[in-house]
This record gives sequence, C-alpha cells and structure tokens, in this order.
Amino acid sequence: MPEIWNDMVNFFISDKMWSLLRAFVLLTIGIMLAKLVSATAVKIVGQSMDSHKSMLLKRGSYYLILLLFLISALHELGFNLSVLLGAAGLLSVAIGFASQTSASNLISGLFLVAERPFSVGDVIRVGSTTGEVLSIDLLSVKLRTYDNLFVRLPNESLIKSEVTTLTRFPIRRLDIKVGVAYREDLKKVRSILAEVADKNPICLEEPKPQYMFQGFGESSMDIQYSVWAKRENFLDLKNSMHEEIKLAFDANGIEIPFPHRTLYSGSVTDPFPVKSVKSR
Repeated sequence: MPEIWNDMVNFFISDKMWSLLRAFVLLTIGIMLAKLVSATAVKIVGQSMDSHKSMLLKRGSYYLILLLFLISALHELGFNLSVLLGAAGLLSVAIGFASQTSASNLISGLFLVAERPFSVGDVIRVGSTTGEVLSIDLLSVKLRTYDNLFVRLPNESLIKSEVTTLTRFPIRRLDIKVGVAYREDLKKVRSILAEVADKNPICLEEPKPQYMFQGFGESSMDIQYSVWAKRENFLDLKNSMHEEIKLAFDANGIEIPFPHRTLYSGSVTDPFPVKSVKSR
C-alpha cells in the first residue's frame, strides 16, 4: 500500500500531471474565450451584416480561436506539431479520395457562400420542397418546411438544381385564373374583378392589377387576373381574393361553369334521346 500511495503522489507532482493540468486549463479558457469573442464580434460588426454573414462570422471566429488553444494544449502535452500536421495532411488527402461526394458538397458550399442566391431566413423552393433556410453549411443547407419538418439538402444538389427564392423581393404577384360562361359580359366581369381588388386592403395599388384574357376554353372563357401584395401578406391575399371573387360573382349572377360535353352524331342524324327515369 505505501508503494502505491507513493506512486500516486509522485504522479500528481510530476511534470506530466502539470502538463495535463495546463492543457486542460488552456482548453477551458479557449472555449470560454471563443464564445466571448464570437458573440462580441457579432454584436459589434454583425449589426451591419445580414443573418448569413453574421452566422459565418460567429462560427469562423469561434473555431479559429478554439483551434489556436487546441494547438497550444497539444504542445503542452508534448505532441510534435510538425509530425501531427503532416499526418493530418496525409489523412485529409486520403479522406478526400475516399469521400468525393463530400468534397463536391464542400466546393459547392463555397460557391453558395460566394454567390449568395439566398440567405438564412429566406424561403426557397427546390423541386417539390419549400421551406425556410435555417443554416448554410459547407456540406448542406438545412430547411424548415411549412409543416415544421427538418430537411437537409446537399450543396451539390442545390448547385445542379433550379432554386427559387420566394422572399428575394419585397412584393409578389398573385395570378388568379378563373373561367366564366360564354354568355357572360366580359366588360362586366372585368369591372367586378377590379372592384374586388380595389376593396381588398392587402392588394397593392402599385403595381396595378392586370387583366388578361387567356382564350376560349372548352367550357369557359379563361381569364387571368394578377394582383400584387407584400411578400409577408401573399398567402392572406391568395385566400381572401379567391373567396371575394366567388362571392362577387354569385352576387352579380356571373356563372363559373364546370366542364360541358356535347354528343354529336353527324349533321343528318337525330339527336340522342334522353329519358328521365325516377328511382324507386
């Protein structure tokens, strides 16, 4: 027992113990200082930046300071940094060859950061996925969809796909397509649509609403009526305009027809007989 006790005492007072203690203190200080500096940098400089650049500044300053203290801690533990850096270089080359997909995503992430087609907080649509951008990382972009799902999109797929940024501009246009019966007066229909847009408080006066006659459909005369709204009011405008148009058409006797089918058997034949049978 005395020998074991002496060995423990010798270990605690040895240089290795003090080196380990100094390395632990350096790491602790590094973590605390990295958090403090990154938060301070965002408060001072981040006010003039958007959320995307602010996030990159915070992460970059945090990991840079933490890396410096980590290197100092390894030096205290007696690691040969030149050998360690050489091994890390060889390891990174091997990993690069083994993970070409990750390397492609990494390069694509750098292009996204440089090009900035969207920022954190924007709403984008990629294929059938639409959601708010939570973060733009080196390997992927994280989205939160409208039904509160978390979606991870690899950067390579974003570079190769068509990406629509729905919140890029302050206003958006709503295209309302409606069909009216052939017997209706188009001037009256146009006047009713203009009145509905004028009474809607969300619909913008500038740019002005646009009336476009699309053509003669199979069962209706097809019209597109385009109105504008601020991007944050787009969904409210979409719901309210459709409801108000339906109510206005009903109040003025404007028919929105369903598809009609006419059976034709030739110019010299009689019409098909139609009988009405009461069900029992």
